[in-house]
Amino acid sequence: MELSLLMKAFNVSGRLVTINPTGNGNVNDTFLAIFRNTFAEEQVILQRVNSNVFPKPEAIMHNLRQLTAHVHPKLEAEAEGDTADRVWQMPRIVQTRDGKDFFVDEAGDLWRVITKIASATAFEEAQGAEHAAECGAVLGHFHWLVSDLDPHTMIDPLPGFHITPAYLAKYDETLKQVPLAGERLNASMEARRMAMFIEERRGFAATLQQALDAGELKLRMMHGDPKVNNIMIDDFTGKGTAMIDLDTVSPGLIHYDFGDALRSICNHAGEDEQNLSKVVFDLDLCAAFCKGYMTHARGFLTAADRKYLYDAIRLITFELGLRFFQDYLAGSVYFKIRHPEQNLNRARVQFRLCESIEARERPIRDLLAGL
Repeated sequence: MELSLLMKAFNVSGRLVTINPTGNGNVNDTFLAIFRNTFAEEQVILQRVNSNVFPKPEAIMHNLRQLTAHVHPKLEAEAEGDTADRVWQMPRIVQTRDGKDFFVDEAGDLWRVITKIASATAFEEAQGAEHAAECGAVLGHFHWLVSDLDPHTMIDPLPGFHITPAYLAKYDETLKQVPLAGERLNASMEARRMAMFIEERRGFAATLQQALDAGELKLRMMHGDPKVNNIMIDDFTGKGTAMIDLDTVSPGLIHYDFGDALRSICNHAGEDEQNLSKVVFDLDLCAAFCKGYMTHARGFLTAADRKYLYDAIRLITFELGLRFFQDYLAGSVYFKIRHPEQNLNRARVQFRLCESIEARERPIRDLLAGL
């Protein structure tokens, strides 16, 4: 269906001037649509929700509706109180002309329109300590906004997401049931070293889930993908202003968010670096991020929450390496690759980053204890 005709289904004022692909996400098809009338311009985001990743796209829209209905009044109260050091934003659902939150086309694909975060930019990597601190502030503020949102009102969009023991079980299953997995494992010394790395940390994989089962930690709402390029920075003030890519918001442990953000921000080399000597966990960026995070999260974090923050940083990095390696053994059926060994190398990077985190355990724990 032609995009300009599709946009007619949504209640956006003005005349459509242009609509073009935007962003570099790997999940949904995303377009920026610009509307103008005599006195104003409105920019909105049109997206086709990927039903291969989200088999129940209606659940995604249910969650987004619940999330925005809960958060927007809190943001408005903050703005009216005039005590915040910035203007916080969150996308709003643009309804169809018949009052629905989404439109289903003739092929059965679900389309939605949300407002664009105004005058803000997301960066692909940390720009320095000040940027890292703002990323921490945005995630901490997001966690505060959803800290009193009942997880039972939400539908889990990706069951099993960020449950490390489940990924370990999938790894074991792959070795047993995928015919070529053993051949790939024995094809190189590097692959065998990855397998040894996993075995040495097998007992650690359940740390957060055991704390949850024991009642030390509790389910809250987590973002699910708080990497640096999902955090918007105001173009004029340099302050963090919003979290985007909200489809993975779900009941879970906020520790996975905390660890994943630091994993993303504190590794300058990125996920595809070939030279492992460049893969180092940056303590200065970690300190800046944590200070920004605690500015907003200190009030709702319990002593038990804080106890497991270091474990979260180490565990999410191990988890992603495990997922890359499992996918490599399975034939790279989940993560997109440009060459056959890419997921093996991605696993090498994450495991080296995990080693770097382990080597810095004491200063990281001291930093966290002092916040």
